[in-house]
Amino acid sequence: RTQALTTDTLATIVYTSGTTGRPKGTEITHGNFTELALNSHAWMPEIAMGQDSRLLLFLPLAHVFARFLQVFQLSGEGILGHTPDIKNLLSDLATFKPSYLLVVPRVLEKIYNSADAKAGRGGKQKIFRWAANVAVEYSQALETPEGPSRRLKMQHAAATRLVYSKILQLVGGNAHYIISGGAPLSQRLAHFYTGLGLPVLEGYGLTETVGPLSVNTPRLSKIGTVGPALPPLSVRISEEGEILIKGPSVFRGYHNNPEATAEAFTEDGWFKSGDLGSLDRDGYVRITGRAKDIIVTAGGKNVAPASLEDPLRGHPLISQVIVVGDKRPFISALITLDPEMLQLWLKNHGLPPMSISEAATNIEVLSALERAVERANEHVSRAESIRKIHVLTSDFTEANGLLTPSLKVKRKAVLQRYAEVIDSIYGGPVQSE
Repeated sequence: RTQALTTDTLATIVYTSGTTGRPKGTEITHGNFTELALNSHAWMPEIAMGQDSRLLLFLPLAHVFARFLQVFQLSGEGILGHTPDIKNLLSDLATFKPSYLLVVPRVLEKIYNSADAKAGRGGKQKIFRWAANVAVEYSQALETPEGPSRRLKMQHAAATRLVYSKILQLVGGNAHYIISGGAPLSQRLAHFYTGLGLPVLEGYGLTETVGPLSVNTPRLSKIGTVGPALPPLSVRISEEGEILIKGPSVFRGYHNNPEATAEAFTEDGWFKSGDLGSLDRDGYVRITGRAKDIIVTAGGKNVAPASLEDPLRGHPLISQVIVVGDKRPFISALITLDPEMLQLWLKNHGLPPMSISEAATNIEVLSALERAVERANEHVSRAESIRKIHVLTSDFTEANGLLTPSLKVKRKAVLQRYAEVIDSIYGGPVQSE
């Protein structure tokens, strides 16, 4: 049986997450996996080609990236560990001591927000926030020809002793890199982790490309991008701004779905990612949003929800955000609260404990959320800015069908579930023409 296999033989069928519609069975060959693993090792040998490489995998194995990482790590020279869930993640990281971490941005946001909240108020919080600003400034200075100044190096050394060493111990004390994917990471947070000694290598990929199609590497990295295309993959941008891909790790088609397969490729064989983005002059890819998620307001303004949702999701009170406003006169947002961070935030602000339902209508909580919205609105035009928010009393989870196993929000399902709430924001349903 082994001898009968070729690189064209079907290895697995992995279903897409279904964030924008019905999941499709992606047919992935042995060649898709092996070509990508070999090319990834050649492109970034620092990650898994040393015997000291250690990866603790906690992504669900239904996710193609987790499947690929098994092949990637085992075809290297290091050690692979599995943990079935993230309930005991911090103690698992402490005992396994991974050399690199694979995370979605939400994990990095929670680590930062938790560290900030646990610093409390007063002197400790001032020290943490000073150290956070030093980390960001230090990382930004690393991108300049001059590098960090002598003053900044001294501040960085002091912040390492006081703050950074504790955060590095939180993730096992042995991690050299963070690989982040699945959603955009805020540039400030990427600079924060890079500045404290854990460079964030942000990447981008799809089920149809067996995971990574572009990634920042230890040698080639630009914060704010998802890196250059992983050779020999080719990336180009269509006239509509869609990212198109061609190369050996692109899947062969959707299982028993020839119509969807034909639809997914251009006439000259480029796979249509469904994502909007751009390429800079050095070949680094930037993602601006999903083509299917673009909101067109009643005034005809095109709005990419990600540009508003991503900065808001970094706020300690916020768990999830969905920007709405398709065919509506203005943009609004549905917000869910983070139950763990809520109690810490209330304590730090001298407020009594309260339930999520109580917090959803609390004036101090709503004022903090409005301030966060104002900051997010500073980066977009008035027509794109959020004018109203509605705080929901339950979070989006995998169990209630509103999150995928890789923690992506199922936008269509949320819009259906909360259609009445959205209508109430605008005083009624969309008026038919």
